[in-house]
Amino acid sequence: MNELTLSRVKPLTATFAYYVAFITLGATMSLTGPALPWLAQQTSSRLDQISIIFVASSLGYMTGSQLGGRAYDRFPGHRIQALGLLGISISSALVPVLHSLWFLVAVIFFLGTFQGALDAGCNTLLTWIHGVKVGPYMNGLHFFYGIGSFVAPLIFARVILVAKDISWAYWIFSILTLPVVIWFWFLPSINVRRRMVEQSNGRLNLGPFLLIVFFFIFTVGLELGFGNWIYTFSAHLHLVSEIGAAYLTSAFWGAFTVGRLLGIGISSRLRSHTILFIDLAGCLTAFAILLVWPVSSLALWGGTILMGLSIASVFATAMSFAEQRLTLTGDLVGWILVGGGIGGMIFPWLIGQLFESISPRVTMPILLSASLIALGILLTLIPRKTNETINGL
Repeated sequence: MNELTLSRVKPLTATFAYYVAFITLGATMSLTGPALPWLAQQTSSRLDQISIIFVASSLGYMTGSQLGGRAYDRFPGHRIQALGLLGISISSALVPVLHSLWFLVAVIFFLGTFQGALDAGCNTLLTWIHGVKVGPYMNGLHFFYGIGSFVAPLIFARVILVAKDISWAYWIFSILTLPVVIWFWFLPSINVRRRMVEQSNGRLNLGPFLLIVFFFIFTVGLELGFGNWIYTFSAHLHLVSEIGAAYLTSAFWGAFTVGRLLGIGISSRLRSHTILFIDLAGCLTAFAILLVWPVSSLALWGGTILMGLSIASVFATAMSFAEQRLTLTGDLVGWILVGGGIGGMIFPWLIGQLFESISPRVTMPILLSASLIALGILLTLIPRKTNETINGL
C-alpha cells in the first residue's frame, strides 16, 4: 500500500485553498432555497414544476462527483478544481437571466456537475493530505461551507430589499469566484494517492461501504431538504414574512456554521460514531419541537436553529468515519458523494411534489423519516461494543 507524497504545495496552503473554495460551494448551493419562489415566477412555473431543478442539480452533482472522483485519481487535482470553480461562476451568472424552465434546468444541471466535482476534490485531497487525522480539518472544511451558506441568504435578503430582483445575489458570488479560479490554476497539485480500499483478502469491504453510501443518502437528503424548503415552508404557512423567511433560512445556515465550528474541537475529543449519534439525536429533538408546536413562531425558530446545529457536523464526521473504516480513493469519495446527491435529489423533489397537492406540512414528516432511517443505519455500522454502550445510556 503506497502512501501519499506531497508535491511543492504546502499542506496548510492547500487546506486553506479548499476552505475558500467551500465558501463558494456553500453560497451557491444555499441560494436555491430562498430563490425558489422567484425562479418559479421568472419561469412562469408552479412550485411542483420548479422543484425539478432539485432533480437536475442532484443529477449534475452525482455526475460531477463520480467523474471528478475518477479524475482526481488520474490528473492534477487543483487544475480540475479550477475548472470546476470557473464552471460554477459561469453557471451561477446565467441562472437569474433564464426565463425558460428547461433552459434553467439545463444550467442548474451543469452548475450541479461543477459543484459535485469541486466537492469531491476538496474532500478527497484533504483526506489524502491528513489521512486518519483528517477529522478536525474535515470539520473545518465544512465549517467554511457553512459560512458561505450563512452569508448567501443574508445577501439575498438585502438584494431583494434594494433591487426587488435576485440577479445580483447570484452575480456577486459569480464575480468573487473568479480570483479563486486563478489561485487554484497556479497552485501546485498534490500527487495522486495510490491506495486501494482492501480487506485482508484484498477485496473491497462492500457491506460497510454500501451502508455508508446509504447513510449519506438520508443525511444529505435531510440537510438539503430542510435547508432548501424552510424558506417556502415558513412563508406559505404565514409563520413569517418573506423577508423573515430569508432570515430564518440564514438562521438555519448560521446555526449550521456554528455547529461545524464546534465540530472542529469536538472531533478531536470524541469518536466519530459518538458524534454522529449525538447529532442525529439533536435532529430528532428539533423535529419534536417543530411537530408538537406547529404554529408557534418561537418553536419554528428554535427547532430550525437546533436542526442547523445538529445536522452541521454530520457530513464531515461521516466522511472521517468512512476514512477510518475504509481507505478512501477519489473514486470511492465520488461514489459516497453520489449517495449524497441521490438524497439531495429525492427528498427536496418529493417535498415539492406533495407541498401544494397535500399540504406544506408534509415537509417535516418526510424529513423526520430520513433522520430515523439514518439513525438505524448508524447503529448498524458502529462497532458492537460501542452499540451496547449507546443502548445502555
